Amino acid sequence: MKIVLPGGSGQVGHILARHFHAQGHAVTVLNRTPQPTPWKSIQWDGRTPGPWTTELENADVLINLAGRSVNCRYNQANRRAIIDSRVDSTKILNQVVAAMKYPPRLWMNASTATIYRHALDRPMDELTGELGGNEPGAPDTWNFSIDVAKRWEAAFFETATPATRKIALRSAVTLSPDRGGIFDVLLGLVRVGLGGTQGNGNQFVSWIHDADFIRSIEFLIAHEDLDGVVNLASPNPLPNRDFLRVLRQAWGTGIGLPSYEWMIEVGAFFRRTESELVLKSRQVVPTRLLRAGFLFEYADWDVAAKNLVTRWRKASA
Repeated sequence: MKIVLPGGSGQVGHILARHFHAQGHAVTVLNRTPQPTPWKSIQWDGRTPGPWTTELENADVLINLAGRSVNCRYNQANRRAIIDSRVDSTKILNQVVAAMKYPPRLWMNASTATIYRHALDRPMDELTGELGGNEPGAPDTWNFSIDVAKRWEAAFFETATPATRKIALRSAVTLSPDRGGIFDVLLGLVRVGLGGTQGNGNQFVSWIHDADFIRSIEFLIAHEDLDGVVNLASPNPLPNRDFLRVLRQAWGTGIGLPSYEWMIEVGAFFRRTESELVLKSRQVVPTRLLRAGFLFEYADWDVAAKNLVTRWRKASA
């Protein structure tokens, strides 16, 4: 297959590019600052047409992952960059794809499970899940993230592309043992004894193992009857306290100092990030994938955590 990955230089993009390249597919990453990679890397600015558009001709799959990292403080400048990097890149891709004679057959656009409301009471899926943004007392930063997700999806679906199937990927956090990734950060806390309950520990963590993330992408490619919004997440989200307890067990330690909410707020301030990434409850389930017959290899966190820890240790040896 011919696969094009705009914004594919981040953790998730690297996971996909590495996998598809190893499988022998022709992979091209569109990047603001191309770097030497085993696969093809071409420059684009995410806003205007350029030589990169030829990469989309006769492509089998387009997976747009472009967007400024949300691991930052939500000040005015960063908010603008977060929104524009997602909406502008999606709009220009719509413009280019809609005008092509031979456009990509499938376009998957990144979205986020954060689009759903803070959910402690029940799971959120594509069919009955409630989008957030109007919850009483919700912090402004939470509402901002939800607004970004809504604008992102609106920009994706606003242009008709009859020859190109479209899927918005409402993905939970993808966990892999790669250095600098989210799992690496979480395991780092556990390794130094700081991997205890965060906040009150009741908030749900939605996650997906990197192997299942890759397999779900391949599943969506193969199942041409699937389009629209699809949740990519393990069917078994769990409360933060249990998520971290299982990770400590997988590492082999019983020690994990808790982090109270005020501590998380202070820590987020000094690390130039936002507490929402830890404190918001994301209880997301992949109903459409399950109904279509997708089988998770790592549906349960205890099995996934052991695998990820083993791979992390092997990579670090």
